[in-house]
Amino acid sequence: MMLSSDSRTAAAPQNPMSDEESTEEEVEEPAPEEEVEPTIEELLADAVARAEKAEAEITYRDAEIVNLRRRSATDKAELRKFAGFNLAGRILPVLDSLDKALEAAEDGPMTEGLRLTRENLIQALQSEGLTPIEVGSEYDPNTMEALSTLPASEEHPDGSVIDTLEAGWMYKERVLRPARVVVAKE
Repeated sequence: MMLSSDSRTAAAPQNPMSDEESTEEEVEEPAPEEEVEPTIEELLADAVARAEKAEAEITYRDAEIVNLRRRSATDKAELRKFAGFNLAGRILPVLDSLDKALEAAEDGPMTEGLRLTRENLIQALQSEGLTPIEVGSEYDPNTMEALSTLPASEEHPDGSVIDTLEAGWMYKERVLRPARVVVAKE
């Protein structure tokens, strides 16, 4: 179906503004700002700033790598130093069993064999860095564990060790097993 030219003009929306008004409106729109090319000095300053930033970042990362290597070497040395810690902890119950067997045994050749075995085991452990914790008269929470307390007396003042229930052991400078003690408490 074809429309006549009259019907086409009638169907088109009527613009209430005249051509002059629309031209004025177009002129009022701000023109986009033209980009000004930076000068050579500005480009140079920008390049220098970026280079300094990159250099600082490289220096920071280099220092981070050095610190990581140092920390890794320290961790490896610590690991080597305390490599036998777990094994020594698993051997201590064997030593405790030998002590109990010696307490229950009657004198004789078997008891002497147990005593020699215990001494050899202690020598082997000490050569690897295991040492017994010396229990003094004062309670030390860093190397001892108080399993029970008894009232303090004149003979045993507050905080003193009354009895040692189980020997404690150090592996190099770490507590492998704390000495289990009875402590006087007010």
